[in-house]
Amino acid sequence: MLPQPRVTVVVPTLTAGSALVECLVSLVKQTRRDFEIVVVDNSGKHLAREAEAERFGARVLEQESNVGFGAAVNLAFRESRAPFLATLNDDTVASSGWLDALLAAAESRPDAGMIASQVRLAGDGRLDSAGMLVSGDGSSKQRGHLEPPGRFADPAEVLCPSASAALYRRAMLDEIGLFDEDFFLYCEDTDLGLRARWAGWKCLYAPEAVVDHEYSGTAGIASPLKAYYVERNRLQVLVKNYPASLLWRAPWATLTRYFWHLISILEDRGSAARFRREHHGLPELIFIVARAHCAMLFRARKLWRKRRAVRSHAHIGAPEFRALLERHWIAPRQVAAL
Repeated sequence: MLPQPRVTVVVPTLTAGSALVECLVSLVKQTRRDFEIVVVDNSGKHLAREAEAERFGARVLEQESNVGFGAAVNLAFRESRAPFLATLNDDTVASSGWLDALLAAAESRPDAGMIASQVRLAGDGRLDSAGMLVSGDGSSKQRGHLEPPGRFADPAEVLCPSASAALYRRAMLDEIGLFDEDFFLYCEDTDLGLRARWAGWKCLYAPEAVVDHEYSGTAGIASPLKAYYVERNRLQVLVKNYPASLLWRAPWATLTRYFWHLISILEDRGSAARFRREHHGLPELIFIVARAHCAMLFRARKLWRKRRAVRSHAHIGAPEFRALLERHWIAPRQVAAL
């Protein structure tokens, strides 16, 4: 009988192409062997089996349709008994010491429920993520995005990890719950991270856990799909997790970010400018924003119930949580510039 794996590495996939194969090859080359690989195929077309994912020792779980990132990870977690769960995008390549570095960080601090990797932009050399930052309107951005990795070479406590390459402690997930499947795509890692911080869990950044990432390889860097889910889901993060003292200020932070997005369009930089360059007009962008707010209002009662559930697991008070957010803050102008 095989020993119980220390880590379950979950790789959700939609296209199961050559990128998935490269990702699995990088996992086979890890310096430790006490882990299992679970590929969750969201294609509904058996693409992971066609890519021969099982040839790399992966167990394949197939969905009938695309259920989203969080639901795919949750499925694998429910079938796992490992004390740690790692998430990895299918368009990433992990360094050989990736898992070793993540586990070393987790084992150094029993109160660390989450470990963030150093995620680099593939073929670029600059950082994609060294943890996450949040803004006053619920927006989240990658810490260190587009900066040289050398500036983030030291271990540190960060707010929460990007789930593109992260490690989570089972004890934490058993306490606070899994990814919120209503997010479907984007920001579910921020939501999970903030729920964990309310419950008193910490997040560490492990700079030696290096991963190369093809940024937004699935939904596109500036696609209407991504724009909608990011806008809708930052509202869900806001309502579920922000203390009342910050909620009333959120509309002003939102308007401020929209203003700087408009400036960035005029200056041809940032995500809004990329959206405009890809032949998506300003009316479409306004429609996406309006649609996202309508979706949030439609779910308002459900979100408020979830907000109460988050508070039921809280081990810190609102002033302490607000101070935590402010230590990992990003201004609306900076959000618009990325």
